[in-house]
Amino acid sequence: MKKRDKIIYWIATIWLSLGMVSSGLVQILQIDEEKIMMQRLGYPDYFMIILGVWKLLGVIAVLIPKATLLKEWAYAGFFIAMSGAIISHWAVNDPAMEFFGPSLLLVLTVLSWYFRPESRRLKA
Repeated sequence: MKKRDKIIYWIATIWLSLGMVSSGLVQILQIDEEKIMMQRLGYPDYFMIILGVWKLLGVIAVLIPKATLLKEWAYAGFFIAMSGAIISHWAVNDPAMEFFGPSLLLVLTVLSWYFRPESRRLKA
């Protein structure tokens, strides 16, 4: 693996992890602003806890060595959650600023997945 690819992987993975942990904790703790947004999007309150827990578990899966199949599922879950968030904001005609967070996390998910080292890839 090239040094450049390794740097891109770790920068994307660290920022992805920070974003998922922070948003996951906000959801688990059911912070008022998050609760209001989720209700505006049409989701029940308990959905925040489910998303938050899965985000934290996904970060653990992405960061631990080996467990390549688990990593693939975590990346897929991040991709589905963030693309779902973008579509949800679009569906309720939210302002463009609401798309920034999930769009950034979606890009970081793809970058982290694409540039992951061979040791973190599923063997075909």
